Amino acid sequence: MPTEHRIISIGTLAHHPLWESQGDPRTPHATTTLVTSGDQCVLVNPALPPPLLEARMQERVGHGLAEVTDVFLTSFYPDHRRGLTALAHATWHLAEAEHEAMCSFLETEQAEAHQHGDTERLTLVDDEHRLLERCVVAADSIAPGVDLFPLPGVSPGCCGLLLPQPRQTILICGDAMATVEHHERAMVLPECWNREQAIESFKEAVEIADVLIPGRDNVIFC
Repeated sequence: MPTEHRIISIGTLAHHPLWESQGDPRTPHATTTLVTSGDQCVLVNPALPPPLLEARMQERVGHGLAEVTDVFLTSFYPDHRRGLTALAHATWHLAEAEHEAMCSFLETEQAEAHQHGDTERLTLVDDEHRLLERCVVAADSIAPGVDLFPLPGVSPGCCGLLLPQPRQTILICGDAMATVEHHERAMVLPECWNREQAIESFKEAVEIADVLIPGRDNVIFC
């Protein structure tokens, strides 16, 4: 049986670099997608605060966060995971490369905070470390028909999910493919951990998928 997916919330950038008119800055958050495979309900990038995320779930699929069995983060960036506190009952998955990179980053931040006696920074780092420790290193397939698809560049271990279907292939991209405008102009986000890798990941996403779910926009049909 093929997997099913549904957009729960369409994400946004604080400032869209490809819009002529920006308006006031927005609160950035990633697009959230629910993937259903058998008995598993995988919530990808629970980016909204818990009350808003619960409301969107009820609106979009008729049930709440309690039914979610697994969470997948395309990256560990904060605006991808504001709803994690409401999903303690689920298993949190993060790609191995992202897990290792974020662990190294937080260890460096922790050491620097200790060195400078910055207790506020140290508290923030400790909180981040506890969240990261809750994340398990994702298997190559986190559910039947839900396969990891590495897309490094925007973050060290940015990783999408590939959903092969009988007549099309769907790819949840995270920030490797940010918006419709980025797709149209073949551009990546300006702030990348490794720009060359980000460009290669962008190309791979376009080549492999018929349908793209970008990190900060609605579905793109290729």
